Amino acid sequence: MSDRETFFQKIMNKRIKNRQNIIKDYIVGDFFMEKRKLIKFIIIEFFLVSLLGLTLIFSKYENDMESIETLSKYGSRGSEVTQIQTKLKRWGYYSGSIDGIYGSETLAAVKYFQRKNGLTVDGIAGKKTLEAMGIFNSSGNSNSSNSTSSSDLNLLARTVYSEARGEPYAGQVAVAAVVLNRVKSSSFPNTIAGVIYQKGAFTAVSDGQINLTPNQTAYNAARDALNGWDPSYGSIYYFNPSTATNAWIWSRPHVVTIGKHRFCK
Repeated sequence: MSDRETFFQKIMNKRIKNRQNIIKDYIVGDFFMEKRKLIKFIIIEFFLVSLLGLTLIFSKYENDMESIETLSKYGSRGSEVTQIQTKLKRWGYYSGSIDGIYGSETLAAVKYFQRKNGLTVDGIAGKKTLEAMGIFNSSGNSNSSNSTSSSDLNLLARTVYSEARGEPYAGQVAVAAVVLNRVKSSSFPNTIAGVIYQKGAFTAVSDGQINLTPNQTAYNAARDALNGWDPSYGSIYYFNPSTATNAWIWSRPHVVTIGKHRFCK
């Protein structure tokens, strides 16, 4: 039994004993004296009920905070930590063992990831950091690559490879994410193929590099984007500032820069 449960039990026992004493005194005691005891009992009852109410409110608040506090941080253990370690190891941020324990190595890897992706560098895998990794508490928030056709996956990987090979891994995922963000937008075609082959949309299609064979990294980046990781934070455009000649693209609201690419809304 917890300390709080023991405290509740003591209060309840005290109330039961008080009631028993009042009833007994009314039966065998002096009415005037027992009337004073009754008033005292009512006051004590009011105090105890108020105390119980406050304690229960505090207990509910504490439980609510525990249910909200689902983020992972130093000292945490569990499946979410395992997911974090698995993804960070695949992306080259983490070199330790995948043991589900949020230790110093995992902490350093999360900070490294946050620093490279424009997030608050606090070492805590909060909502924004988890979403940037493609980890969601609700399965309804992510798009699973299991429901994506192999042709779409292959086309997306080819786009990543032809447009962003040599870029940081997060930058390759971001390129794939831009394609998927366009699919969701009413301003673009609503299929992966439609977005990629839209006239003038991607240089790789225009110069034929879209037909190059993608490597495993490009496939991994495509899958991570399909699974919900969006390092571009909802961007629908990207360009290389050192080679861009279109003045209009510079007018787009800047979101994040990863490697040589500037991602925009």
